[in-house]
Amino acid sequence: MSEENKNEGINRELLEATLDVIRQSLQADGGDVALVDVDDTTGTVTLEMQGACAGCPLSSFDMSEGIERILCEHVPGVKRVAPAVF
Repeated sequence: MSEENKNEGINRELLEATLDVIRQSLQADGGDVALVDVDDTTGTVTLEMQGACAGCPLSSFDMSEGIERILCEHVPGVKRVAPAVF
């Protein structure tokens, strides 16, 4: 990857498209996920679990082992996914 491409940050369109695919599975179970923030410097994507996912005890596992893995694989620049804290 060229130095120029490294500085472009996370492609928001690709991130949103990938989240849309993930959402289909979550919505099938009554949940959803919302994009809260993207930090291009650290490669951190902050997400809020919604609906049935918000109160599910497995949501942290879903976020780290499912969503984070998929985003890191398919969206260049994503290094970590963090839950939103309100």
